[in-house]
Amino acid sequence: MKSYPLQFQPEMKERVWGGRALERFGFKLPEGAIGEGWMIGDHPNGTTKVINGELAGLGLDEIREKYGKTLFGTKGFSEKNGRFPLLIKLLDCEDDLSVQVHPNDHYENLAAGELGKTEMWYILDAKPGAKIIYGMKDGVTRESLAEAIAENRIMDCLQEVPVEAGDSFYIPAGTVHALGAGVLVAEIQQNSDTTYRLYDYNRPGLDGKMRELHIEDSLNVIAYEGSGSTRMKTDLAEAGTWLTLASSPFFTVEKGLVGPQWELTTTPDSFVILVIADGNGTLQWADGQIATKPGDCFLLPADLGSYSLEGNMTVIRSYLP
Repeated sequence: MKSYPLQFQPEMKERVWGGRALERFGFKLPEGAIGEGWMIGDHPNGTTKVINGELAGLGLDEIREKYGKTLFGTKGFSEKNGRFPLLIKLLDCEDDLSVQVHPNDHYENLAAGELGKTEMWYILDAKPGAKIIYGMKDGVTRESLAEAIAENRIMDCLQEVPVEAGDSFYIPAGTVHALGAGVLVAEIQQNSDTTYRLYDYNRPGLDGKMRELHIEDSLNVIAYEGSGSTRMKTDLAEAGTWLTLASSPFFTVEKGLVGPQWELTTTPDSFVILVIADGNGTLQWADGQIATKPGDCFLLPADLGSYSLEGNMTVIRSYLP
C-alpha cells in the first residue's frame, strides 16, 4: 500500500455544555447538544474510522495493529498501553464546562490502561466577552482549596482569563481549567478520557441527575506549585514559518500560515497531524491531492515523505517530539 493522508469520520459526543456550532465545518451532527467531535481517536470510548482511500472503513486501532510503525513512526505508540498516543478533538462550548483537572500518567487511581492527560487548546473562535478558567490564584494550597470547596466558594480560588480567536493554551496534567461559554476550540491531548470534576455549577447532566464530582482525586493531582502551563497570542506576520504553541514530552504543536505554497515532509519517527484552522486550499503528495477546508483533520503517515500545502489557510501541526 502506498501511504496517503488519512481522514476520519468524527465520533460526535453529546455534552450538557455543547451546542451545534460544529455544523459550520460541514459535519452532519446527531440530535442533541454536541460538545465534542473526536476527530482522530484510538480509545475505548471513541475510535475513529478512515473515510478515504484504500484504508476506508478501518478503525484507527485496526490500522495500528495492521501497519504499526510503518504508518505511525518509531515513536508513534504509547509506551504504557500500545495505542495511538494522541486524541484530536474539536470542542463547541455553548455553555461553561465543569471546573476540572487531569492526572498524569503515574497517578495510582488511573483506570487500567488509561493514560494521564496533558493537553493544549487553540481557540478557533470566541464570542465577545468569552472567558476560560486557567489555573488558580497565587497562594492557593490543598488546604485552602478544600476549605473553599466545602464552603461552596471555589470560584474565589480560580483565575479567569478572557479569550479570543488565535489564543493558545498549554495545559499540563495538574492544571485546574475550564472552557467557558462561547468558544470553539481545537484540542490536542494525550489519548485519555480521564477527567476529575471539582465544580459543575450545581447543574444536572443530560440524564437529569447531578453529575459526579471527584474532589479527592482532584485535590490529589493538582499541581499546587505550578504545572508549567503557558499561554500566548499567536499572530503570524509571514507565511511559511512555524510558531511553536506547545512543546511537551507528549506532543509538539505548531501554527503556520500557508500562502501560496509550502513544501514539507514527514520523518520516519512520527506521524504528522494537520488541523485546518481557517482558510481553504489543497494538500498534495506524490500520488494525489485533497481539497482542504476549516475543521478538516488529517493524519499524515510517517512514511508519506514529501507533501505540500497550497492556498491561503492557517494550519495547526502536531507530531511527537
